[in-house]
Amino acid sequence: MEQQNLKNHAKVVPGYVFFVLPVLILNLGWALSKLIRGGFSLDGLVAVLTAVALILGFFYARTFALRVQDRVIRLEERLRYERVLPADLLARAGELTVGQMIALRFASDQELPGLTRKVLEEKLADGKAIKGLVVDWQADHLRA
Repeated sequence: MEQQNLKNHAKVVPGYVFFVLPVLILNLGWALSKLIRGGFSLDGLVAVLTAVALILGFFYARTFALRVQDRVIRLEERLRYERVLPADLLARAGELTVGQMIALRFASDQELPGLTRKVLEEKLADGKAIKGLVVDWQADHLRA
């Protein structure tokens, strides 16, 4: 498996993005063209509504999975903070946003206290910028 880093850590599921989504969009286009060319009908309307519902379901499924993943990461990181952060930083860990926690999860245990302090003191909020500060990248291969 390739070494994970800032440039390649994003997860893309090719079948989901490059097959399922285009087929759903094609289906919507087909249903719309049939409705327009064939004139309004209840069957045509149902086909268009079903196509729209499938596309919305596609995006909702991904959004829901990512939201659950974010909640799990938040829990994992809070447990990690108890083990790794010094008392003064642990007391301030509640100030971190979920986005900051998600970005900091790639930092090693040795690096985490310093980066957490920097994020809190400098009020860094951009996840990509925070991830860019990580030197000892800890891969996360169990993402949704």
